[in-house]
Amino acid sequence: MKVLNLQCAHQHEFEGWFASEDDYASQLARGLLSCPMCGDEHVEKKLSAPRLNLRTGRGDETAASGGTVALSNHATNPELAALQARMLQALREVMANTEDVGDRFAAEARAMHHGETEHRQIRGQASAREALELLEEGIDVVPLPMIPATKETLQ
Repeated sequence: MKVLNLQCAHQHEFEGWFASEDDYASQLARGLLSCPMCGDEHVEKKLSAPRLNLRTGRGDETAASGGTVALSNHATNPELAALQARMLQALREVMANTEDVGDRFAAEARAMHHGETEHRQIRGQASAREALELLEEGIDVVPLPMIPATKETLQ
């Protein structure tokens, strides 16, 4: 198992776990690697100290996954890592405590505002124009970044 420090073109740093150096090169060549923060596919290796994941001899199994890459929001800059962790935690809470109404967001927000449907916490997509119109109507909306990591289980 190889653990590599990776970085996207936007300077987000994270780890990638690979079965081998060839596995990393293969996934990179096939376009399977992307930044978990912004989705940028321009990923490159950074210098890193070797780290070996071995069995301890006490019955513990390694987390080898047959070539599947696992990414985290690890960064060498402690402040950046803390900021990324706080952002992902906030997004986890939003995802866990809201209903995804997709592209019906503006219509659902208006319906709740006018008492046509029950009030609940929702999230979804709206254009910048729709969001501005909602704000002008007195409907509170908060734009959130849609990072690729929010489309899957946030780890």
